[in-house]
Amino acid sequence: MSVPTLDLKGSPFDFGRIHGEAFRSAIRAYAAERVALAGGAAWTGRELSRRDVLALADACLDAHRAYAPDLVTELEGMAKATDLSLAELVVVGGFTDFIDAVAATSAGGGVGLETAAVDDCTAFLVPGSRMADGAAAFGQTWDMHEDSTEHVVLLRGRPKDAPDFLAFTTAGALAMIGMNEAGLSVGINNLMSADGRLGVTWPFAVREMLKAEDLAGALAALARAPLAGGHNYLVLDASGAGANVEAMPTASHVVRLGERAVAHTNHNLDPSTKALERPREAGSQASSEARLAEADRLLDRHDLTVEDLQDVTRHTGTICYRGSAPKFVGTCGGVVTRPRTRELWAVKGLPSEGAYERFAFEATSA
Repeated sequence: MSVPTLDLKGSPFDFGRIHGEAFRSAIRAYAAERVALAGGAAWTGRELSRRDVLALADACLDAHRAYAPDLVTELEGMAKATDLSLAELVVVGGFTDFIDAVAATSAGGGVGLETAAVDDCTAFLVPGSRMADGAAAFGQTWDMHEDSTEHVVLLRGRPKDAPDFLAFTTAGALAMIGMNEAGLSVGINNLMSADGRLGVTWPFAVREMLKAEDLAGALAALARAPLAGGHNYLVLDASGAGANVEAMPTASHVVRLGERAVAHTNHNLDPSTKALERPREAGSQASSEARLAEADRLLDRHDLTVEDLQDVTRHTGTICYRGSAPKFVGTCGGVVTRPRTRELWAVKGLPSEGAYERFAFEATSA
């Protein structure tokens, strides 16, 4: 199935209005589902009413406004088009960070509780020295509830005061994975933090990072975000400089891309961030460890091509998989980017069953 695309032009409010008008029904359905899930004990450790969930989301808005006021304006345009509140849209887009905040800020908290994993993405950075053409590359699967596949979209954003961008995302989320016209690429894995707080959710961080033109700028944008929950961020620029960042609300750890590929899944690796991790279900933890080992194995070679990286995301049994009861979390898409040539490839649904489509900016250097 092809990846639907949506062009965003005009003011930040226009961006949100266009997005909301195009996917009104899907965004409203997501809002109802995710607000309900955010109040469930399986996700956060205790039951909360819809009213309490939205009160916490509303309390996060000040941090979002201080961090990226233009992106809140974008949410306002989406709210106008969908007849949803800003609080509901914070939950729709930033659910996996928001539940970390709910778990930590609710009475009784979620620290130490084994709670449901939300997604199981496998992502990696590959240095130019390992690529046949010498151009460093990034890739990842995006895994979520399988019914999320139908809501996948590629946004083509043309902001007035920042680089144009391509964002692989779902209806209602400002960005999940992307690359801008400078070649700066950003990807993610979900982490489960015990130090969640009222703060900025990850789609805001990704979009703010996509305003940067190089690794240093993107890392600075991430570092100034008072994050609500835990995510791992993979960043790569057109020069081939890259970094993997385990970013928890109160601590982070940066690993710079060297001469070997860097892969990451959904468990923390550095002791400083691992100390802040909520326990994952045993099966989810085993999956994360197996996917990391398999990605490391598949990437431990030279002369890799973009097609090889796409094949990593297609690897069935561990990295690319169908969901199963009761959660039905499976692989819903994949992305590979080559920043030096400003190329992004995306697939909707299982990469093992679909063909990657190429999207690109005009490169300024070969």
